[in-house]
Amino acid sequence: MDDHTSELNGRIARLEESILEKGKKLEKLQDSEKRYRRLFESAKDGILILDAETGMVVDVNPFLLQLLGYSYEALCGQYIWDLGVFKDIAASKDAFKTLQDNEYIRYEDLPLETRDGQPIAVEFVSNVYLVDHSKVIQCNIRDITANKRAKNERKQLMAAIEQVGEGIVMTDAQGIIQFINPAFIRMSGYSGREAVGLNLRILKSGVQDEQFYRDLWSTISGGDTWSGRIVNKRKDGTFYTEETTISPVRDGSDRIVNYVAVKRDITEHLRLAAQFQQAQKLEAVGLLAGGVAHDYNNMLTVILCYAELALRKVDASQPLRTDLEEIIKAARCSADITKQLLAFARKQTISPEVLDLNRNVESMLTMLQRLIGEDIDLAWMPEAGLWPVKMDPAQVDQILANLCVNARDAIGDVGKITIETGNEVFDEAYCAYNSGFVAGEYVMLAVSDDGCGMDKETIDKIFEPFFTSKGIGKGTGLGLSTVYGIVKQNNGFINVYSEPEKGTTFKIYLPRETGQAVVVAMEIVAEIPLSHGEAVLVVEDEPSILNVEKKMLEELGYRVLAAGTPTEALILARDHSGELRLVVTDVVMPEMNGRELATRLQSLYPDIKILFMSGYTADVIAHRGVLDQGVNFIQKPFSMKNLAVKVRQALGDDLPKPAAEV
Repeated sequence: MDDHTSELNGRIARLEESILEKGKKLEKLQDSEKRYRRLFESAKDGILILDAETGMVVDVNPFLLQLLGYSYEALCGQYIWDLGVFKDIAASKDAFKTLQDNEYIRYEDLPLETRDGQPIAVEFVSNVYLVDHSKVIQCNIRDITANKRAKNERKQLMAAIEQVGEGIVMTDAQGIIQFINPAFIRMSGYSGREAVGLNLRILKSGVQDEQFYRDLWSTISGGDTWSGRIVNKRKDGTFYTEETTISPVRDGSDRIVNYVAVKRDITEHLRLAAQFQQAQKLEAVGLLAGGVAHDYNNMLTVILCYAELALRKVDASQPLRTDLEEIIKAARCSADITKQLLAFARKQTISPEVLDLNRNVESMLTMLQRLIGEDIDLAWMPEAGLWPVKMDPAQVDQILANLCVNARDAIGDVGKITIETGNEVFDEAYCAYNSGFVAGEYVMLAVSDDGCGMDKETIDKIFEPFFTSKGIGKGTGLGLSTVYGIVKQNNGFINVYSEPEKGTTFKIYLPRETGQAVVVAMEIVAEIPLSHGEAVLVVEDEPSILNVEKKMLEELGYRVLAAGTPTEALILARDHSGELRLVVTDVVMPEMNGRELATRLQSLYPDIKILFMSGYTADVIAHRGVLDQGVNFIQKPFSMKNLAVKVRQALGDDLPKPAAEV
């Protein structure tokens, strides 16, 4: 083989080798393109390929087509700024055309719309590449709709946690505080900076024992939720009661990593519930007291009246007279008890007048000094320009007498009682932070002493009927309940402040009255006024009371007709219409009440006078115990003197009001 042939073969071999090498490179390129295509088509982000010179879409991957709801043909061959779906990046047309190597356009939150109008949010990033000496722009489009929704939900959740009224605390598995919300800060007094990093035991009050906390920890560390009430301690040392639910939080491997506590401060709720329960209890006792007083007063009327009738027939020298006087004395003391019960039950019949409270207190000072004794100093501190109040003057006397006796017993030896008055105005803001106060203008009457004082447990019970902290035989337990009932009946309220060994102050607040105060001169009727021969009809459904009332009126010189029922009374009134001057009727009766009977009688006989009598009025002739204008009324039990005076007044005689006796 010559040299020429050898050279030719060498060239052929090198050519074959070159062709083979190029084939391998082509094969590698094809493999690379296949791999790129597979990545392009299987990518879970949208990919859009643009011609860098024109902005025309030259390729789009299936994920983006599926995301947007478009076909391949609808996007390819279109300019990106002409596609409605990408309208929000149309303003970047110049930016796309001038995009250089290593430059990019980025939208972290680009709002798009799918073909069917559904809004989505995407992250959009475009980069420039050189492919076959030509620039292309690859746009990567990632759907962040779900992430954005989750982020918004977390944001809303955090906003709710920040604004919710319940305190929320998250701790680690050892109870170290990691997060608290504003409600917890308000509840506990600890700021986030102070509380985070500390153990939740900073709230321990000591009210619950260690076994309580061991049981709680055993429950939650065992994977269960614990719910209950806890008395905790604020940063300032004050106690509060909360309803708490503590739940464990687990990670993916079912391991407890956190605890979440939801806390609600129920301190005020418990206080109001106790207050409401107390009010209900007092209301129930009041209803019972009113019902009992009615029947009890009826029987006392029989006892008192028959004893007085018998007394009038017994000579002063006979021993029987002393016995009868003791019976009358006991009956009157019993009547005082029912009067106190009725006052507490707010069923005491009253005749309110516009008063200058200073004037009424001053008129009582001498009597009050005798009541409390010489060893106790009585100080009187009136406020000038005191507003008027509207109430029954007798009730002012009752309040002062009961409070001063209570103060005297609290002092026990030498001490001081102070009576004060003043004008007070409470607004809504003040009342919101002071339990029991009611907004408005009030006249304040205060009675203070420097006696033994009371603890909180005693204060909570002092207005309950028959409750007393005094020894046996030293009190009925009705004095303060009487004061309570009188104040409530007059739309006022009462506040008590006391500490053991530091004395007590009762402050009564009565609504301001706009009318002009009047001065009432109380005169005492020395002699029992007798009849002028008038005919009187007595209506009473209780036979024993009817008989004794008939006898008393006959003893006073009246001609008496007696009826056991309203129907019988109507018949007697018709038969004696020309001579009948007055009807004395019970209020609470079967068939019809005293008010209805009086209305029927006066419609037939307009000149006839009416005198109502009752153990309590049951709101028939009075509203909340307040007598209607012009109504004549006598409270059972009554003495012959009371009855005589009331009858003469009802008949129109100009007599002063009777003394305040029963």
